[in-house]
Amino acid sequence: METMEAILREKFGISEEVLKFCLQKEAELSQEFAQIDRITEYNQYKVLAAMQKNRLSDAHFAATTGYGYNDLGRDTLEQIYADVFGAEAALVRPQLISGTHALTVALAGNLRPGDELLSPVGAPYDTLQGVIGIRAEKGSLAEYGITYRQVDLLEGDRFDWEGIRNAINEKTKLVTIQRSKGYEWRKSFSVAEICELITFVKSIKSDVICMVDNCYGEFVETIEPYEVGADLVVGSLIKNPGGGLAPIGGYIVGKTEYVENAAYRLSAPGLGKEVGATLGITPSLTQGLFQAPQVVGGSLKTALFAAQVYDALGFGVLPAAKEVRADIVQLIQFGSAKKVIAFCRGIQKAAPVDSYVAPEPWDMPGYDCPVIMAAGAFVQGSSIELSADAPIKPPYNVYMQGGLSWHHGKIGIMISLQTLLEEGLVKLP
Repeated sequence: METMEAILREKFGISEEVLKFCLQKEAELSQEFAQIDRITEYNQYKVLAAMQKNRLSDAHFAATTGYGYNDLGRDTLEQIYADVFGAEAALVRPQLISGTHALTVALAGNLRPGDELLSPVGAPYDTLQGVIGIRAEKGSLAEYGITYRQVDLLEGDRFDWEGIRNAINEKTKLVTIQRSKGYEWRKSFSVAEICELITFVKSIKSDVICMVDNCYGEFVETIEPYEVGADLVVGSLIKNPGGGLAPIGGYIVGKTEYVENAAYRLSAPGLGKEVGATLGITPSLTQGLFQAPQVVGGSLKTALFAAQVYDALGFGVLPAAKEVRADIVQLIQFGSAKKVIAFCRGIQKAAPVDSYVAPEPWDMPGYDCPVIMAAGAFVQGSSIELSADAPIKPPYNVYMQGGLSWHHGKIGIMISLQTLLEEGLVKLP
């Protein structure tokens, strides 16, 4: 039988020097990996308990078509999601095609002409800017008379408390809090920080709806944003909670009234949650949720490992490997387009799907510059699978996330380093 070192060398082209360097960096993270395992175990039991409480059965896995009336599996899965996230109600549907779509449905369902939307954490992610109308797009909230304002973060990624107080007014209907960093060089917010922000906002205007964009944050901690005061929590099933098995979908959890408002926007007034066929994918959505804590744990280990490796090589990383994490996203600042492209091509080489493809930057819809994306995924666009993407503009940051297993994430980082080394773009210490 071949040794692991022989497989890495002969089948994946990992040199002895890269392997030695990476194994040393891995060994330095033993305490951090143990803490991830503790969080993973807690969340696994939480998901299991919710499934048992709701008496999940194989009868719930039957497919529905057409209108999807009386879909017992769909309704049970939504109650499981509500229990896992500590919420009153949930909307979990394959008809929600992405995180951006789920956020759009939640916003449009709960805002009316004359209302104002406030972001107290600076500009939202690129694709949501078109939804809001910051960037002119057909069908934006701005076209329906919904205004928007934002309060930028202060130096050190601190909340501007006074700015937020001054921004809230009689028109402020909904406050949107993006947990993850998006394409910004800033920290992601922990649930404790989100709690502090929501408490402050509610102290100024108690009836404002607080919505958290939870993408990339699910199961990173042992508590979720609804449990600390959020009214709505929104995310994508092809990120953390889908566990790599969900082929499509999004979720909205929160207070019953606000979730129902979103459901009426997703389907039609008077129909809401009563319709929406699942077309036989309920088993994938349900099993994906069951696996999600383990997959998120592997993704976190991959992110820590990447930070430890590239920090040791002199690149900027955020967060650092030994910092407390709020999401699975790892930023690496390479400082040049060549290094960004080489890194992404290395991640692609490690993929189980399309490993032979060399990704190129291109003008993606919803972005203001060429973007390169490395993702040899089983599900198109799935960023819980090992992936990396970067806007090709200074300071040339790469945003890496995912990994269905820690060992796949590990080899992905090793191959990315090997690619940079072979192209003469990095030197090992």
